[in-house]
Amino acid sequence: MSEIPAPAESVEAEEIPPSRLEEEGDIAADYLEELLDIADIDGDIDIEIRKGRTYISIVQDEGDQSALRELVGQDGAGLDALQELTRLAVLTQTGHRSRLILDILEYRKGRSAQLQKIAADAAEQVKETGERVTLEPMSAYERKQVHDVVADLGLHSESDGEGSGRHVVVSAVV
Repeated sequence: MSEIPAPAESVEAEEIPPSRLEEEGDIAADYLEELLDIADIDGDIDIEIRKGRTYISIVQDEGDQSALRELVGQDGAGLDALQELTRLAVLTQTGHRSRLILDILEYRKGRSAQLQKIAADAAEQVKETGERVTLEPMSAYERKQVHDVVADLGLHSESDGEGSGRHVVVSAVV
């Protein structure tokens, strides 16, 4: 009887060397700078490595920020798409999947604060009523943030649904 090989570890479980994170940051920054130049959009690129992940920020300290806000798009849809394109550029050059996070004009930072409040409010409602609370659909990155907050508050959460309708359901610990 042949042995079944163990499944490959997920990208999240993989310890990524700092040199590879720096390389993907440089590739992502070059890609984004070229894109901004082509679109004639002003913006500065900041790269930060933390907790085994590359964070890229496009910022603009002065002037008209409307073009960068348009890149973010409604509910961050443009930002999410641009993040995926940037990850694809890194994959193409390195052969490695990237978990880099892209932010524009601190949209994700502001959204993170909103998500913490949404999660805390849902947890409070579950504690008061004992009923499950279903949240609006959100991206995988946003769901992860909600799961973390809910777990820290001592409750249970799980993702449910498919595709763009995937959402978090918060409930009492089972």
